[in-house]
Amino acid sequence: MTIPDLINGMFEACGSVCLWLNVRRIAQDKGYAGVYLPTTIFFSAWGFWNLYYYPHLGQWLSFAGGVSIVTANVAWAALMLKYGRKR
Repeated sequence: MTIPDLINGMFEACGSVCLWLNVRRIAQDKGYAGVYLPTTIFFSAWGFWNLYYYPHLGQWLSFAGGVSIVTANVAWAALMLKYGRKR
């Protein structure tokens, strides 16, 4: 573990908590509103890239946070498809 990995891993963990709060909200609301889909797609793709990239750097704390971020994004997208946009 390096200091940059620790710092980046903490950012990933904080981002993950925020994303899981989004998952909880969409599950409670049974729908979503105010989401710009290209932004969601871009940051989801970046998350998947990080799952490949972090191990190559030996940044395992960042990787662990990245796994949680990708899992939260997949859960959010699944709920988005399940419930649809709120009107």
